[in-house]
Amino acid sequence: MKIYDLRSDTITNPTPAMRKAMAEAEVGDDVYREDPTV
Repeated sequence: MKIYDLRSDTITNPTPAMRKAMAEAEVGDDVYREDPTV
């Protein structure tokens, strides 16, 4: 079993799939309800 330590971004590194998802994510201003991820 793999153990993932998610306490800090200095410990964990995003996978290529995670980086792709972040780069392709649709974002907007959450105050104006433009961000579909919120």
